[in-house]
Amino acid sequence: MTTMTLAVPEELKKRMDIFPEINWSAVARQAFTEKIEDMEFLRKFKKNSTITENDALILGKKISKVVSSKLRNKAK
Repeated sequence: MTTMTLAVPEELKKRMDIFPEINWSAVARQAFTEKIEDMEFLRKFKKNSTITENDALILGKKISKVVSSKLRNKAK
């Protein structure tokens, strides 16, 4: 296994130290694996997609409006 040095903010390290029973290397490996899997999925999805970047931005804005509207209605 390869060794990798990782920098974290001091405040985060202090919070991590509260839980010495946690294997933080395992947590990092899992997070790296999940992120890589997400990126591989997106790359594969994008490869087969015919949607343009502009189309995606427009669709994203429409979705954001619908979601925020639903959240506002729930808050009432």
